[in-house]
Amino acid sequence: MIRIAIPNKGRLHDPTVELFKEAGLPVLGGSNRKLFAKTTDPEITFLFARAADIPEYVQDGAADVGITGLDLISETDSDVEILLDLKYGGADLVLAVPEDSEIASSKDLEGMRVATEFPVITARYFENMGVNIDIVKVSGACEMTPHVGIADAIVDISSSGTTLTMNHLKMIEKVFTSSIYLIANHKTLEAEEKIQHIKTALESVLHAKQKRYLMMNVPSDKLDTVKEELPGLAGPTVMKVESKKDIMAVHAVVDADIIFATITRLKAAGAFDILVVPIERMIP
Repeated sequence: MIRIAIPNKGRLHDPTVELFKEAGLPVLGGSNRKLFAKTTDPEITFLFARAADIPEYVQDGAADVGITGLDLISETDSDVEILLDLKYGGADLVLAVPEDSEIASSKDLEGMRVATEFPVITARYFENMGVNIDIVKVSGACEMTPHVGIADAIVDISSSGTTLTMNHLKMIEKVFTSSIYLIANHKTLEAEEKIQHIKTALESVLHAKQKRYLMMNVPSDKLDTVKEELPGLAGPTVMKVESKKDIMAVHAVVDADIIFATITRLKAAGAFDILVVPIERMIP
């Protein structure tokens, strides 16, 4: 039995559940207020846990696989196998001070107090900078500490900077960049081939999100020109259309971020009836 630990709530819960659904491993019976949930694979079960606890769950073998933030993996200094960046939940740990502060860099904080929920990452950062500080560990509302005299600066998560602005703080340095990762227990990874299957399934969804499937009709005398405009994975698929006119059907997979420009060039080259279709999964 493979046990996958995923965040039980918060901003990481819904996209994680959706990703597994797209990969063919949906949560069965809902995920609210549960500790465990079954999947469509009888050998795979979900364990719902706090994102901050997941690195240690995986390290200690309570879970075989986990989904959590790179910041939390680093903060707990957990000994886990990092398998895959899942490309969502991106955020930065930033060093911030009050808007009216004269502090301009980490060097200016020598001997001062820095409040954070991430004391390990913060200590490592300032040690690398050669700056001695006093760390004030907090468990929430970190952004308030400079305004009530608890700290001179903070190190806190910021994804858009809105919270900093609302609390009259300004970022002066990035301390750590994080996103959500798939991790595994070292021993289980060596013993269970199915963990690699889980990785491949998630990877196939992430890869597919970056691609689009193009289908179009092309007059035979325009085929060579159209093919020059298709930056497909291994060249387009070309099929004869059963029609009174001499027409070919052309299919290709292209990068999603160049669809607009590609379609414009294809139309100019003579393609018509162009369809753009999303791809659910791409398995190499």
